[in-house]
Amino acid sequence: MPVSTPRTRYAVIGTGNRCQMYIEAILGPHQDVAELVALADTNPGRVEYYQDVVEQTFGERVGAFDPADLTAFVRAQGIDRVVITTPDFTHADLVCEALEAGADVVVEKPLTVSAEASARIAETAGRTGREVIVTFNYRYSPRNTALKAAIQDGLIGRVTSIDFTWVLDTVHGADYFRRWHRIKENSGGLLVHKSSHHFDLVNWWLGDTPERVYAAGGLKFYGAPNAAERGVVVHERGTRDDSAEDPFALDLRSDERLKRLYLDNEAHDGYRRDQDVFAEGITIEDNLALVVDYAGGPVLSYSLNAHSPWEGYRVAVNGTEGRLELDVVERAAVLPAEGGAPVDPSVYDDEVGSHVRSTGERLILQRHWEEAHELEIVNGEGAHGGGDGLLLADLFRGPGEDPYRRPAGLVDGIQAIAVGICGNASLASGQAVRVADVDLGLERARAAVARAGGAASAAASGAETRAEPGAETGAGVAAPVR
Repeated sequence: MPVSTPRTRYAVIGTGNRCQMYIEAILGPHQDVAELVALADTNPGRVEYYQDVVEQTFGERVGAFDPADLTAFVRAQGIDRVVITTPDFTHADLVCEALEAGADVVVEKPLTVSAEASARIAETAGRTGREVIVTFNYRYSPRNTALKAAIQDGLIGRVTSIDFTWVLDTVHGADYFRRWHRIKENSGGLLVHKSSHHFDLVNWWLGDTPERVYAAGGLKFYGAPNAAERGVVVHERGTRDDSAEDPFALDLRSDERLKRLYLDNEAHDGYRRDQDVFAEGITIEDNLALVVDYAGGPVLSYSLNAHSPWEGYRVAVNGTEGRLELDVVERAAVLPAEGGAPVDPSVYDDEVGSHVRSTGERLILQRHWEEAHELEIVNGEGAHGGGDGLLLADLFRGPGEDPYRRPAGLVDGIQAIAVGICGNASLASGQAVRVADVDLGLERARAAVARAGGAASAAASGAETRAEPGAETGAGVAAPVR
């Protein structure tokens, strides 16, 4: 009689919006290898919301526990992995406690928000021998994998520089200025919370490590001073009877899920999900520009704008033999009639642009002395062009052979926040900051990975694996358009 393999036991801490992806993956397509034991949050109302969702959707009642009892719960219940989807500033304490208790950790990006916290995580991981996985789902987005493949296959020779522009629109971008992210101590600002995604992409595309960062920027659109300058009326919150007249207001009553998660549970902790984006107290920037030197020679020029009329990004990679250009429009325009709750348009694959600027994606290769031509982006089904499904499969079933090394570990997580943390230091000092001069625990993390015998990331090891011609790698492979 065959012996069944025990399922990996999971606990999820943080029951805001982001945890749903993990809950549905564990109880759905990966229920044969994963078991959801319990949920935890400092707000019991949000835990109860997801308990109800699980019961209604999957016909079972999942347990709950107090995050303050994490150590005892992990040990008593034999938890193998803790998934952390809490606000960024809480990550380090929870990651370290889970590791100390004997569990591995899956943590949403960013790993943490400060150098001290990063070094503490690295030290704890090294001492306990436990694993830390950081979920960078943008690596799995087929368009980003296609660009990785083109660079890795040497289509433009050696990379000399990258121009990377990311624009967040007045729906998605504004949302960071309503929530806990608006306080820099909570999120590290957009350079850490949001841009760590982007810096991880660059680190991964290049297979290289950032060495020096210079940053400039500020709060130039949102916030009370800018509202006063432009005569914008500031309200206490977005949930109010005249919210329809304010394009920046988020009325939590307009979305049943947000209402149940946040508005109905304010009594537990006083957290308001719908703060006015022009109110006092915002300490993060909405316009940012960086120059980053990489160890292997390339230079990154990066910019982020959080109040654009459209959303998407443009990447130009210059090499010794040509140039690659990736253009992505995730939302072509924000129109008053669209309204609704703030949603990241990148998680949908069915939005159709009907304006001059249409939604879509395009990867163009032009080698020296040749005409430009488009490379096909092979999308799958589901969020991020099927990328989220690939990430979740790697996470819950273990990564298979992947010539693009998409799974991200502790070293990758630290190198992604290194640019943002050094960028914040540069904003404060007005000077360029060398990554080596900031103790992020990077060498301890590399040593911990080596001792654990895990597969070091390309950036950590300083070596790339080149895909063999014709390798079967699923969504994201670039090929000439026929």
